[in-house]
Amino acid sequence: MDPLIIAAARALSAGDPLAALKRVALRDDPPSVALRGIAMAQLGDLPRARELLRAAARDFGQKDPAARARCAVAEAEIALVSRDLGRALETLNTARTALEASGDSRNAAHAGYLAARYLLLIGRIDEAEKMLGAFDARALPRASQVGRELVVAGIAIRRIRTAPARAALERARLAAAGTGIPALAAEVEQAVRAFGAPAARFVARGAERPLQLEEVETLLASDTLVVDACRNVVRAGATTVSLATRPVLLALMRALAEAWPDDVARETLLKRAFRARHADETHRARLRVEIARLRGAIKPLATLSATREGFVLRPRATGGVAVLAPPVESDHAGVLALLADGEAWSSSALALALSVSPRTVQRALEDLARGSRVEAFGRGRARRWITSSVPGFPTSLLLPAADILG
Repeated sequence: MDPLIIAAARALSAGDPLAALKRVALRDDPPSVALRGIAMAQLGDLPRARELLRAAARDFGQKDPAARARCAVAEAEIALVSRDLGRALETLNTARTALEASGDSRNAAHAGYLAARYLLLIGRIDEAEKMLGAFDARALPRASQVGRELVVAGIAIRRIRTAPARAALERARLAAAGTGIPALAAEVEQAVRAFGAPAARFVARGAERPLQLEEVETLLASDTLVVDACRNVVRAGATTVSLATRPVLLALMRALAEAWPDDVARETLLKRAFRARHADETHRARLRVEIARLRGAIKPLATLSATREGFVLRPRATGGVAVLAPPVESDHAGVLALLADGEAWSSSALALALSVSPRTVQRALEDLARGSRVEAFGRGRARRWITSSVPGFPTSLLLPAADILG
């Protein structure tokens, strides 16, 4: 192989795009164009990087499917960084198949790692873990081994398993130090800081305090009846009842849990569940119906008793009652939690990650923009949304994910 191509590739692997460009900047053969595209991506010029990678893929043509697949993987990685998530997974799976068929296990493993990272980003935790097991991690480039450990840590964090998460972050830190690439070390340090930030609030008997993720894990492992407002479930030990699709019941349950062991007045429940300013008989009738539904839903965990003023929660567990709330609660908290990673997101990517409709996300973004909490740049399909600092949203660790609620 051309020694200049080899030297440029080594420079890119070491995180030195300028050294790579010195060797291939004036060349227009397909390998050089592809390497220039990767260099531009490392320098942050993602649109230009995409153009160069697509041009290189066209020039490789059908005669070199492995090289085309490598270009596709590099372009998919740019899509992940720029939060353009539309067809990234399909592209990565197709490219990985082509690379495995050609015997390029190194780049096939890299494509698998990127697919796992994509799946983690949109909350498909089980699939992300399965993807990590689908390739030999030892085949990964050194820089990608850092990213893989961050994905492993992310999966453990979203499952609230702090010991495996801490171990993966330490492996990522050591691997990043071994690469000598400052950007990778900074990415790991950012993940470590997010891991150490408050992940939720503990609310009980009128008081609240922040919780680290390790404290959340301890709370969920206890026999305390926990109304988990981060994942929209009610838990006690190994028993879990999901209220994710029943917001009225969740609001009632949370109000009852926050007041436990005292009862909650009917007027308070009406305001919390229905936002009723002036209760009438219609509201009271609806409250009776919803309380009956809540009784049935939480029967394995607790009972509800009527009092003179309202209702009181009586847990079957002996460890008491607590509410696990997000670090900060506001309208469109899920959107803000994702934007707090500092990346520029498209509205379609936000909708995919939150499992809601694009129109729902668009309304949320417009509302946040009116309050100067987010801003957009670009037009049409290139439009992206960012936020500066969002106090209280250090991570998106406790966003609901459909496949880990049990």
